[in-house]
Amino acid sequence: MSPISKILVYINGTEESITAAQYALVLAASAGASLKVLYVVNTKALNDLVTARIFLKAEQMEYAHDLQADAERYLNHVRDLARSKGVPIETESAVGNVHQEIVNRVREDHIDLLVIGELSHIRSRRDEFYDEAERAMRAVPCSVFIVKDEERVWELYNKME
Repeated sequence: MSPISKILVYINGTEESITAAQYALVLAASAGASLKVLYVVNTKALNDLVTARIFLKAEQMEYAHDLQADAERYLNHVRDLARSKGVPIETESAVGNVHQEIVNRVREDHIDLLVIGELSHIRSRRDEFYDEAERAMRAVPCSVFIVKDEERVWELYNKME
């Protein structure tokens, strides 16, 4: 019995998250684990922009629609990466507070391992407080794998058959 049977990778459209998805594909294939890919449209950030009067309510709706389209584009990209290596995956787009959606998915799906991309460099204590991936990493009840070294991951992914 493998200690890892269910993997969740969080993607957010950054290069780091796509690297994390590639590594999660390698892990899932080598461990014989199922892989779920999650993209969360961050409605908390949208609401903060409206509250700060940076966006009007009508602009919020248009921007939310654009973010949902981005989610589908990135999920399709990861589907293509998985398909090209013959790795079955499940994809999901959620809407809400990023760290809470990740925690909910980990709990509901009984995930063994959360895979995330390299965390952004902290410039201030405020940045540290608002990094949603880090908040999720600290709150999930499973192990967390932070993917680094994009070149090595690319090599591992390309060596998959």
